[in-house]
Amino acid sequence: MSGSEMDTRLAQVAERAVELAVLGGRQGRRAFVERVGAATAGAVLASVFPMGAARALAQDKPGPLEKRDLKIGFIPITCATPIIMAEPMGFYKKHGLNVQVLKASSWAMIRDISINGETDATHMLSPMPLAISLGVGSQSVPYVMPAVENINGQAITLHAKHKGVKTAAEMKGFKFGVPFDYSMHNFLLRYVLAEDGVDPDRDVQIRAVPPPEMVANLRAGNLDGYLAPDPFNQRAVFEEVGFIYMLSKDIWPGHPCCAFAAKREFVEKMPNTFKATLFAILDATQYARDRSHRKEIAAAIAPRNFLNQPVEVLEQVLTGVFPDGLGNTRNVPDRIDFDPFPYHSMAVWILTQMKRWGYLKADVSYRKVAEEVFLATGCREAMRTLGQKAPAGNAVKHTFALGKTRVFDPDKPEDYMKSFAIRRA
Repeated sequence: MSGSEMDTRLAQVAERAVELAVLGGRQGRRAFVERVGAATAGAVLASVFPMGAARALAQDKPGPLEKRDLKIGFIPITCATPIIMAEPMGFYKKHGLNVQVLKASSWAMIRDISINGETDATHMLSPMPLAISLGVGSQSVPYVMPAVENINGQAITLHAKHKGVKTAAEMKGFKFGVPFDYSMHNFLLRYVLAEDGVDPDRDVQIRAVPPPEMVANLRAGNLDGYLAPDPFNQRAVFEEVGFIYMLSKDIWPGHPCCAFAAKREFVEKMPNTFKATLFAILDATQYARDRSHRKEIAAAIAPRNFLNQPVEVLEQVLTGVFPDGLGNTRNVPDRIDFDPFPYHSMAVWILTQMKRWGYLKADVSYRKVAEEVFLATGCREAMRTLGQKAPAGNAVKHTFALGKTRVFDPDKPEDYMKSFAIRRA
């Protein structure tokens, strides 16, 4: 079999796998095709799933690039490390791309310039592609998320005046900042508070604050604390205005944080460019996973046009050896880590929290939305093509270690939601 024939066969296999996943197995596919016809079935599938991307990702190498000069948006936080470092460290160029990474000041700006087409792809909080695809908090625009940018990498930072606080129950009346409503930061903060009997909508104030403004707001007394991405937790310690109360890995070990995302339109119109970009991101992510590279990476992303932070602060975050503001030097190697696989179960958990706290009003098929937005199968194929180890399954159970240990079963999302005493839904 020739190389082109093999690519065609792989593309057909990928397309059939998508059909079976979306339509619920072979019997569901057969019944659907019999009802509407093969052509209509294909059109319907293409409308809910990026078939062009599935075909492209099934091939070992991208075909001719539809576009080489790209703009990718980012927020200046360590969660964007693979997206940012891929420019100065040559990962985009390795895959034939000329990428300019564009700094944005807020998540609303990241969303808007992406929707408006001012960027080709973008750094996003992992809940954002789900929310935008569903039209929650913005116009509805289909997005896909083929890779997680980082896992862990957040913390609850409190003002230095609150060093005596030991439990979330003592935080009633606090004013908290989170980067965005549709963020892991918001959902994890709510989780911590509610586990200790604090209603996040009634007992505290939570407001969206752009990450670069968090330390200043803490210093000014406008906030008692925040659950934020780094380096702004470590920067508060560096400036002696706050201390690290809790790392997010202590809430949900290995949780997703930020992601690489794009409009489905970009993926469908430029599948080869999309694949090359994903390859570059995955290459950079793999490089960042090796902790021996972390100091080199810190120096690469520290300059003004990227994070604009002291290299010392970035090293503390990326290496996991850091002062916590309480007089301790901690050594937590996985304080932040880089694992790109977008498990569908991560998406389902995020959707349950959107429903739990009233952001998502309508009932949705959690699994269907997760499969449409989090491209687990495509990420696996791309990782394997690059010689990287990838998980065999698209969903796993997740364990939350804080307070009452809870195991999240993605097959029982409603039971999980109903297990919480504090909820809006």
